Amino acid sequence: MTADSLDQSAARGTSHTLSGGSSNNTILDSPPFHPEKESRSHPSRPSSRHSHLTTTSSDSSNGDPLSPLEHALGRTTSIPQTDAIYQQDADNNNNHLTHTRTGRTSITSAASRPPDYEVTISTDDPEHPMNWPFWYRTYTIITVSYSTWVVVLYSTSYTATLPKIMDEFDVTSKPIATLGLTTYLLGLAAGSVIVAPMSELYGRRPVYLVCLAAFIVLIIPCGLADSLSEMVIVRFFGALFGSAMISNSPGTVVDISSDKYLALCMSLWSIAPLNGPVTGPLIGGFVNDYLGWRWGNWLAIILSGIAFVLTFFVRESYLPTLIKQKAARRRKETGDENWWCKYDQRSVSTWGLLKLNLSRPFVLAVTEPILWCFNIWISVIYGILYLCFIAYPIIFTQHRGWSPSLTGLSFLGIGLGTLLSIFLEPLWRKMINSSPKRDPLNPSRPAPEATALIMCVGAVLTPIGQLVFSWTSLPASIHPSISLLFGSVPFGMGNTLSFIYGSNYLAGAYGIYAASALAGNAVMRSVFGAALPLAGPAMYKAMSPQWAGTFLGGLEVMLVPIPFLFYKWGERIRGKSRVIRLMREERDREEKTAERRRKRAARRAARGGRDVAEEEGEEEKTEVEEGKGRGREMGV
Repeated sequence: MTADSLDQSAARGTSHTLSGGSSNNTILDSPPFHPEKESRSHPSRPSSRHSHLTTTSSDSSNGDPLSPLEHALGRTTSIPQTDAIYQQDADNNNNHLTHTRTGRTSITSAASRPPDYEVTISTDDPEHPMNWPFWYRTYTIITVSYSTWVVVLYSTSYTATLPKIMDEFDVTSKPIATLGLTTYLLGLAAGSVIVAPMSELYGRRPVYLVCLAAFIVLIIPCGLADSLSEMVIVRFFGALFGSAMISNSPGTVVDISSDKYLALCMSLWSIAPLNGPVTGPLIGGFVNDYLGWRWGNWLAIILSGIAFVLTFFVRESYLPTLIKQKAARRRKETGDENWWCKYDQRSVSTWGLLKLNLSRPFVLAVTEPILWCFNIWISVIYGILYLCFIAYPIIFTQHRGWSPSLTGLSFLGIGLGTLLSIFLEPLWRKMINSSPKRDPLNPSRPAPEATALIMCVGAVLTPIGQLVFSWTSLPASIHPSISLLFGSVPFGMGNTLSFIYGSNYLAGAYGIYAASALAGNAVMRSVFGAALPLAGPAMYKAMSPQWAGTFLGGLEVMLVPIPFLFYKWGERIRGKSRVIRLMREERDREEKTAERRRKRAARRAARGGRDVAEEEGEEEKTEVEEGKGRGREMGV
């Protein structure tokens, strides 16, 4: 499976989970992403004042075990990821923010932006992506899911063509030939922190189209390659652009899905991407046998071309981008430069954004003990999963004499396990909701440690499947269905549960910093996924498939205690995290700010909007003063 496809609802304005003593303490994001209703009677002269108070919205599916992950996924490229920079810039510039423009308007300070002229898109506005026609939202989910599947499929279809590639380029070393898979995974890792943030600057649709076009173009040199080195290098850059689909498409699903159906939509979306690695060798094997290895690339171009055409008809769904476009249209239509939106303000440069996205995931990975455990655990099982794409051909092609196309069928066991884990989501949800681990501040909702219960199930199933497969796949006298049904299926289930709910736990624990925590995890596991297959051929030759598989299963057994550790003592461990402690303090500050804004709105309503400007200015100054230095602390 591709773990990257589920990493990273900026456009939704949903509350985020903050932990330490609780998984569900909410915080107002900076800038807030909460849709606000616009009140006006004339396009250029608003008839009534309205409060631009922003509040968090509660998730209607309080017991939804996927919601923290869904929110974090949508925030892979979200403004809250740069909250620290906003605040630090405010501090460094003596509280004078600089701004970008979404038109000809010139906005110099918060005080010069009339609240009557603020442009928003409310949740009941026809322009809001959640209010698109049902058929079009379905089309959008299918399109981004399919496009992500193509990118993932191309990563592993390469393994089915290795024998013919080695023959044509006179490569005798299997690890050298495997470098095409290694560089592709490294490209996905690099793209998750380099290309993905571009959607924050330009919206999702332009990033999709540009990156898909580049991905298609970069497949051509692979199909025409005259040497293995050419393929190895080009596949890295192709994956770098293809990673945009993996990183951003979950955010699109979150953009257009209501709270009630968010978990269902995410589950349906994930079916294709999570089965991409499995269908890659399956499809690639038949293409390699009947058309040749180069046709594996031409087929990828055809599938990617279809994805590009389908994506071309997908509208922009990133709410901050839509609101900025609406503000620019309003200024152009009315000729009034006073129209503005809260996303006009951006005090972080493109380079600053990239620098933050490149540095923070690694800083968190090095300084947070929680991430030490999760990064090692998930990376090992992810690396072993990708090692299977080298090990299965050794077992079924070399030892059982299957053709590459038939060997591709052997991956169906892992795919079946993945599907079972997804379709059993109602059962996992029931287990989480009935867990005694509750949120101290909201006992009606489960704590992140409830999610760890499903992690425990996955952590146990993974080594069981690995060990059973190791000792039933050979000798050839044992029917292959035994190893596939009782080995590959639980192995696939364990991997899927470990990844999805492990990522869910991190999302719940790190709240607005979940995107950074998950990005660091994605990079580390991609490195493991890229490195372990290189050692596969030599290890399976030296140790035999049975003992090599036993060794890998032993590694997974050693890591089983990690989810159990967090299930029992997770709340205490989270309470010792420096970042989570700072998030608690941030939450308290935001609650105080929200309370002042509520009182301000009440005074405005009581006085009919008169004689409050001076008081508001003083209160806004107090809010800025309280935020000084916060960015430096939260910047980790």
